[in-house]
Amino acid sequence: MKTLVLTHPGCLGHGAPEGHPEHSGRLEAALAGARGSGFEIVDSLVKADRAALERVHAGALIDQVFEAEPRAGWAMIDMDTYMAPGSLDAALYAAGAGMEAVDRVMTGEAEAAFVAVRPPGHHAEPDRAMGFCLFNSIAVAAAHALDHHGVSRVAIVDIDVHHGNGTQAWAETEPRALFASIHQDWIYPGTGAAHETGRHANIINLPLAQGTAGPEWRAALETGVLDSLARFEPELIFVSAGFDAHADDPLAGLALLEDDYAWAGAQLAAAARRVSASRLVCMLEGGYDCPALERSVGAFLGALEAA
Repeated sequence: MKTLVLTHPGCLGHGAPEGHPEHSGRLEAALAGARGSGFEIVDSLVKADRAALERVHAGALIDQVFEAEPRAGWAMIDMDTYMAPGSLDAALYAAGAGMEAVDRVMTGEAEAAFVAVRPPGHHAEPDRAMGFCLFNSIAVAAAHALDHHGVSRVAIVDIDVHHGNGTQAWAETEPRALFASIHQDWIYPGTGAAHETGRHANIINLPLAQGTAGPEWRAALETGVLDSLARFEPELIFVSAGFDAHADDPLAGLALLEDDYAWAGAQLAAAARRVSASRLVCMLEGGYDCPALERSVGAFLGALEAA
């Protein structure tokens, strides 16, 4: 697939407190992985505005984030989620880059886009910032596809090791969206049980036990997610591309390797070719061991381009 890699330098301005796992080195590692696989990095020009955010988030949450950014130091939204000077712009550029990726894929400039940004987004609920996430960038991008481009159905596949509770909360109110998450069970944020299917039966959760390695993970993704994409027939597929299910990641306990992410990239690209007119938008979520993140992003992107 012809694959575009988008970022914005403002996403490096989300300065982390000392020792916090979500820091700018993560984005630098992801970008290094893309460059190492031969990709040119394109800077996004889009900054999400309030109207775009309101497709997903309550006004009170938007106001909270806009008002919480400190002039110096850090402001803690919760025990895990912080803002520093520059954090608001980073979050708006992250969401905007997802929207630009949708625009570029929908106009045929690329078949696939990988959006390398931070802060991550999939834990941010419609009315709550949490889990390192301020705004739910992938949900904002999906809502943009539905409402701006007139797409009739979208699917979001979340391969982060943590359940995308925020994306699920949005999808539960949006029957035009399918949300499917494969994640480790019984870790943060404590959601994503298999029985959570949503009022529109458009939610799929595949919790896996600690220690699960590539073969079982691949089988679950294939039978639990890829087959569902074929039935739902989305016009655009999104991927919450977290790489923290890697065996080296310090925040969880699955045991994937780079080859597993290459396999996932190839499978998701093939699914997009079959059911969504070769339209695929992937957005960086987690991944907290920088060397593993760099290798995994490179493997994933190489598989997309080769598909």
